[in-house]
Amino acid sequence: MMRAAFLIAVLISGFFSRTSCCAQAVDSAWTLQRCVRYALDHNISIQQNVLNERLARLRLQQSQLSQLPNASLSTSYGRSYGRSINPITNQFVDGSYDFLSVGGNADVLLFGWFGRRNAISANEFSARAASADVEQLRDDVALNVATGFLRAVLAKEQIRVNERQVSLSEAQLDQTRKFVKAGRLPELNAAQLESQLATDSASLITAISDYTASLLDLKALLNLDFQQPFDVVAPDMSPEGEMTLNSMAPETVYAEAVRHFGSVKSAQLRVEAAERSKKAAEANRLPQLVLSAQLGSNWASNYQSLEGFVPGPYVPSGQYYVPTSDTGRYSPVYTLTGTPIYRNVGLDNQLRNNFRQTVALSVNIPLFNAWQAQQSVRQARINSLSAQLTQRQNELTLKQHVYKAHNDARNSWQKYLAARRAADAAERAYEFATKRYNIGLSSTVDFLVTQNNRFRAAASLQSAKYDLLFRLKVIDYYLGKELKL
Repeated sequence: MMRAAFLIAVLISGFFSRTSCCAQAVDSAWTLQRCVRYALDHNISIQQNVLNERLARLRLQQSQLSQLPNASLSTSYGRSYGRSINPITNQFVDGSYDFLSVGGNADVLLFGWFGRRNAISANEFSARAASADVEQLRDDVALNVATGFLRAVLAKEQIRVNERQVSLSEAQLDQTRKFVKAGRLPELNAAQLESQLATDSASLITAISDYTASLLDLKALLNLDFQQPFDVVAPDMSPEGEMTLNSMAPETVYAEAVRHFGSVKSAQLRVEAAERSKKAAEANRLPQLVLSAQLGSNWASNYQSLEGFVPGPYVPSGQYYVPTSDTGRYSPVYTLTGTPIYRNVGLDNQLRNNFRQTVALSVNIPLFNAWQAQQSVRQARINSLSAQLTQRQNELTLKQHVYKAHNDARNSWQKYLAARRAADAAERAYEFATKRYNIGLSSTVDFLVTQNNRFRAAASLQSAKYDLLFRLKVIDYYLGKELKL
């Protein structure tokens, strides 16, 4: 059973190696820089925030265009039936007729107590805050990718440590079997080493499983197809070369983070936007001076003009009489009779004759609008106070995180130094134990204890190394540096 477990481990290890080689052949080797660039280009949250930034820019552009005059044209065409007022003569008429009206108007705000200017300024600060949010999200995604990448690299290094442990256990088992066959050692020693080899094989299987899980998590962060061959490239670097904390105080890191951190800049810009919005709301309670202009004309199908008159005979009016000086009698007043000649007035003539223009200067004084303006001012003041509290909270949170990250990095540095010393000591102890075991001066149990101590020390050193590298990358994140290995 132990040999079967060992065989399974060897097969999995060989499969992992072949898969890694094939992945390298199809350009599946990913560095941290490549992972970060890919994540920044394909992260959905970043794309959504970019759209929010574009919307903020559009709102800014719209508020800027609101300074231009408002202008509109209108026209209507219809037919009237029954008794109605003729739009041309303003007289009551009976019957039906077609009508047409055209018009246009324009107005521009001459002075509104800087309400629109403050609204534009508020939208400008909001657009800049949206850009800062995108920058912050990009930094956060880069840090998350760095975290997942270092976790995958650590898992890969643990596989290497476990593979070495399995190889050493296998070599030691072969040598022990030879000693048993020669009669130098009892069969119990071989059985104990077989048990150790099975344990080491199980640890290797667990390490491979951890590495596969870390790759899946990293692919999820990158929005990468899970079927795509993928392998991380372990950096060839030592934490000693990255150690910069000895000459850097946490307050220095915080001062640099405040200067460039997106969440802090966004909060500061939103405070400014809230102040401008408050001033714009206050301006809505004051009068506005507006210049407006209108023009229009109309047409009716039943409108006619008098073209001529065909005279007829004079006939007594029957109503009016004038005295005759000679006789003292009254003579009737004669009225000229005849037939008037009318002609329909064409569309162009009516539109030209009825063309009218209006220019007006008006002052709008808000007296009462159900306290809407006053409530808007109160809400704007609350929003301003809320934005200020958010700014203070973001700065305080950032300072707490910076000090914690600085302290964690220092502790990780001490842990790494201790783990390195422990690994060196365990390696020397293992070398001595191997020599003593080979000449029969040490028992198998004592040798396995020393070997396991060496294995645990090597694994702890790798864990401490990459934990320190991660802590240092967090400091680089707060310093605004590019995350790379």
